[in-house]
Amino acid sequence: MEYKPYSPEWHRKRYLKEAIYKYLDDYVENEVIREDILDILSERSETAYAEFNRLTELESMLQSK
Repeated sequence: MEYKPYSPEWHRKRYLKEAIYKYLDDYVENEVIREDILDILSERSETAYAEFNRLTELESMLQSK
């Protein structure tokens, strides 16, 4: 997909492309690439879940008073 140059989407794609190319240029094994991607997604998921729990607790506190 092509994006307007220097748009947020263009930068996002550029950063992803550079990261993937770095793995490939360094001859990183596919399994390592896969594990790194899964680790990143897992970290993000855990952070989002913790934030969800924090906000749910806050909402509950606000509704009980």
